Amino acid sequence: MNTQEKTASQNGLMTDGNILKKILFFSIPLILGNLLQQLYNTADSIIVGNFVGSNALAAVGSSTSLINLLIAFSQGAAVGAGVVVSQYLGADDRKGIHDAVHTSMAIALILGIALTIGGVFLSRPLLLWMNTPQDVLADSVAYLQIYFGGVVFNVLYNMASGILNAVGNSKRSLLYLGSASLTNIILDLLLVRGFHMGVAGAAIATDISQLVSSVLAIGFLVRVPSSYQISFRHIRIQKKMASRIIRIGLPTGIQNMVISFSNVLVQSSVNRFGADAMAGFGAYMKIDGFNILPVTSFSMAVTTFTGQNYGAGKIDRVKKGMWATLAMGFIYTIATGALLLLFSDPLMRMFTDNTAAIAYGELTMHYFCPFYFLLSILHGLAGTVRGTGKSVPPMVVLLVSLCLFRIVWIQWILPFFPTIDGVFILYPVSWLLGMLLMVLYAWKGRWLPQNK
Repeated sequence: MNTQEKTASQNGLMTDGNILKKILFFSIPLILGNLLQQLYNTADSIIVGNFVGSNALAAVGSSTSLINLLIAFSQGAAVGAGVVVSQYLGADDRKGIHDAVHTSMAIALILGIALTIGGVFLSRPLLLWMNTPQDVLADSVAYLQIYFGGVVFNVLYNMASGILNAVGNSKRSLLYLGSASLTNIILDLLLVRGFHMGVAGAAIATDISQLVSSVLAIGFLVRVPSSYQISFRHIRIQKKMASRIIRIGLPTGIQNMVISFSNVLVQSSVNRFGADAMAGFGAYMKIDGFNILPVTSFSMAVTTFTGQNYGAGKIDRVKKGMWATLAMGFIYTIATGALLLLFSDPLMRMFTDNTAAIAYGELTMHYFCPFYFLLSILHGLAGTVRGTGKSVPPMVVLLVSLCLFRIVWIQWILPFFPTIDGVFILYPVSWLLGMLLMVLYAWKGRWLPQNK
């Protein structure tokens, strides 16, 4: 390893130094990057809601759960790649890093093409299955089909970002997402407000912004003088490496897909209450991302931190990193939950002036905001365990609490609640169940050598 490469690698390592500082400083670009990504998704809803109408806002908002469902597996693959790369980095295995990076990009390309084809053709049948009202259906189909026409760029960016984060270079992800966010907002205003293209304009703006972020991220990986540099001629599936990435990423991918499926069922339940409920709930779910995404950023950071220290055999730092992550997540969610409740009305009015939709959005906030700390504990522990390469236990916990329990609730408990409150309360109750199960596993499970 040459001096320049060694210095770059050392800058990304978290196997020495102050643990809280390492995780926090690594998390900040992740948090800002995720918030920027959420910003350009939210910009679609704000601009569409203000310049097209509440039905168009409902169409964009109701599409989120389906988008998450269809790209969930690729997100799991990115997690698996990140864990593998971070462990090779901690072990200073240059060839392992090279093979993992190129196999990861090959997997991303294949998944991206498959999702583009599947998303375009499945949009209408899935929206009909979700009980999407007829007055919203046409806009929802148009938005989803155009969005999935460019989803390959989203998948490629997520994989490239996962590689950058795994080697400790999360600032690059932030820079590229900032560029994409600015591109999306400018194009939203141009296409939706200027050219009156409605939800189609919003979807096109998102596709182009995702193209920008993927080109920038991959372009950097092609140029960087390090063991994680990409060479296009080396991008191919290496069976042994792909097996390892999939073995770690598959549980996360399945977990994401099944949880997203449960959220599709929840969205279907909300759809039964009409376009106003869809608009209000969908608008708040954009705000919700600004709280949940930092929590998942902390989880991603501790996964990388754990992967590097576990690969280096520093188990004591793994434990301390877990506690530092839990503390940061708890403080963040308590503070932001209170702020969201305090400013609930002006926040909802950014999206629409429809009084009924605003009321549904504010009701959602009252069920969600006081309980985000439960989710932060759940994801903090899951991220730590996942970083050791044991991704199955977190998958099981998340599937039981955020999927199976929600399906049981929707099928057998929700019919006894005639109001939408029965849908909204499902979220904090499922978070509580997941937190308790994850705490139990972290306490009693055999996920570290000392526990054996």
